[in-house]
Amino acid sequence: MAIMSNLRNKTHIILYTLLGSFLALIVFEWGMNFSGFTGKANQAGKVNGKSISLSQYDDVYKALTENFRRGNPAAELTPETELGLHEQAWNTVVDQTLLEQQFEKFGITLQDQEVVEAFNSPNPPMVIRQNFSDSTGAIDRKKLESARSDVRNKELWLQLEKIVRQELKVNKLIHSLQTLAHVTEPELGEIVNRQFTRFSASFIPVPLSFAGADAKFPVKDDEIKKYYDEHKELFKQLPSRKADYVFFPLIPSSKDSLAVRTELETLRSDFSSSVNDNDFVQKQSDRPSGINATYTRADFSPLAGMAIFNSSNLKPGSIVGPIADRGEFRLLKIMQLTTSPQPVARASHILLRFNPASRDEIQKVRELSILIYQQIQAGVSFEALAQKYSADTASAVNGGDVGWFSKERMVPAFSAAVFSARPGAIVGPVQTQFGLHIIKVTGLDNKAVLCSEVVRNIRPSSETVDSERRRATAFQLNAKENGFDKSAASEKLRIDKTGEFGKRMPVGQIGYSDKISTYAFKAGEGDLSDVLETEKGFYIMRLTSKNDTGYRLLDQDLKMMVTAELVREKKAASLEKKLAGMAKGTGVSLEKIALNAGLQVVTADSIRWSDGVIPGYGVDRSLVEAISGLVPGKLSAPVKTNDGYALVLLKGKTLPSEINLTAQKAAIAQQLLRAKQEQLFAEYFASLRKNSKIEDSRP
Repeated sequence: MAIMSNLRNKTHIILYTLLGSFLALIVFEWGMNFSGFTGKANQAGKVNGKSISLSQYDDVYKALTENFRRGNPAAELTPETELGLHEQAWNTVVDQTLLEQQFEKFGITLQDQEVVEAFNSPNPPMVIRQNFSDSTGAIDRKKLESARSDVRNKELWLQLEKIVRQELKVNKLIHSLQTLAHVTEPELGEIVNRQFTRFSASFIPVPLSFAGADAKFPVKDDEIKKYYDEHKELFKQLPSRKADYVFFPLIPSSKDSLAVRTELETLRSDFSSSVNDNDFVQKQSDRPSGINATYTRADFSPLAGMAIFNSSNLKPGSIVGPIADRGEFRLLKIMQLTTSPQPVARASHILLRFNPASRDEIQKVRELSILIYQQIQAGVSFEALAQKYSADTASAVNGGDVGWFSKERMVPAFSAAVFSARPGAIVGPVQTQFGLHIIKVTGLDNKAVLCSEVVRNIRPSSETVDSERRRATAFQLNAKENGFDKSAASEKLRIDKTGEFGKRMPVGQIGYSDKISTYAFKAGEGDLSDVLETEKGFYIMRLTSKNDTGYRLLDQDLKMMVTAELVREKKAASLEKKLAGMAKGTGVSLEKIALNAGLQVVTADSIRWSDGVIPGYGVDRSLVEAISGLVPGKLSAPVKTNDGYALVLLKGKTLPSEINLTAQKAAIAQQLLRAKQEQLFAEYFASLRKNSKIEDSRP
């Protein structure tokens, strides 16, 4: 990732949000009025003592919201989205303030002549390139000069010049730090050699589980406390809260569903006779993108797909539906029956997971797959076997059915097996990164429809909402009088826990709600909330914990996390010692070690350091990094892998003869320098943020 390029782009976001809609509409709407950062009445916060006014913050938030709406016209502005935009706005004004402080620190200023030269240069600032480039990417000077000379644009161009000045100053800041990064000849040579060398090696990958069960590595309370104290910086956090709650969900009733279906039924005639489907769908549909769309069975739930593609009314000009499909009703106007260039398939599977580095697990899963095949041949239904054996619990409850899908939806090995078989065939076992799959192909189809559609989401009616609100209110009053736990027990309602959450962050399975956040950060421990209404339903909460220490408390959940980490460290140390012992002695080989320990030797050629790929095994950057530094022909000490350790025998290193090292060094030198500069600037800015005093006092 080009860190500096991204940072430059981020800087433009920082700068461009000051003009909001101007950037998107500058060429077309010259009369737009933008007031900029004004007002100092109330503070949103401070950065190193410098105030950020609420008007600054609100201006940026409004601009980001408008940009979101323009870019996602059909998207709903959910509480989680609003929270994200608020945080983006806050980070924007903080970063802008930090940049201004850096300009002052480094004495970065700008002369008017530099701005003029930037406008007239062959490679002008980004805001000019974005809005005044022609179809070839070249600057349309005529359009640019026309806009600059229009007296109606005077105020806008003053704002535009401010953006350009900021961009030029940011470039100066970046340049002032770039001089600190340089590339040495030795490190360049090492990187080039590693980049193009191909390694051949054999190794025994050993997961941490080989060290033994977790119970063999007990952790004492004083060890947990010591780890917590030594790593306390890892547990820094903003003030947080915990609460218990009872939830009354807003679930559409059968009456609500029938009402939506009836609404769509009334539209059939008008939709059928409509001459402008675009306008009709835009006006009537909850998903206005469904115009001239091509759908296969994979675009519907299995039942909805069957209802549509098996319909006797499926012909051009007909209206199909309303069809119930995953929480909505769909009404389709068929324009054309066609064939999909890529067929779709439906399949069920039984997933058997195992550790590929363990011979015992490989043998066990092979024996289990044979047993399953024997039961299939004996007449046991595939669905029953999937429910009994499959590790994919989501599909197992449906007899292993994964629905209709295109080739791209599944991993290549799975898709290859399914799309090369006939319906009814049992194929496999097929190995993927998820395990072994025994697959039953239940359908293949290449039919498609070109259509427009009106979609209506099934939402709870006001009657349903009022009913649930009354239930929640009755419970809240009862809990206030008789106690939270007793009331929940008497009404057989489940009490759930939020887990720890901050003031401006989603709450566990609930999501973000400003009402919940406001209650939690004003209440005292044990306080009962009023009925808190959200889009999902109604919550009654009891605050159970407050933490304003600045660090996560060493509660039971954190103790479990620290314990797991200490167990992992102990297992890693034990495994490393065990493997080191196995590798000692004369006449020791990988094959003997593997045979004695019930492990497996993996052999691979063309191992690439550049991306960590081990052909036939997978990606393990830690292991490949270790392989690249070994001496050929010598058994290694234990080296770290993604999930354990390995013993490695490097067999050879090959540098392709066609590689021109001198030319590659020249090419990579610039890339490496840019990467160092990018990393330097990113680390500088991250450190700047970390060490700045940022006070967030937003309401």
